[in-house]
Amino acid sequence: MNERRLRSMYVLGILLNAGALVYAVMDDSPLFAVTFGVIMLYLGLRYRMVSSS
Repeated sequence: MNERRLRSMYVLGILLNAGALVYAVMDDSPLFAVTFGVIMLYLGLRYRMVSSS
């Protein structure tokens, strides 16, 4: 998989997790909200690693 496609997959994952995070916060589910936040941080770090190389 080339870097451009990989970056777009990470961005898509971050956006989907952001939507799920907003839904979890609105539904008053703090455990799910924290989980989606951690996943977003991980995907953000992976995106940064791919884009810097």
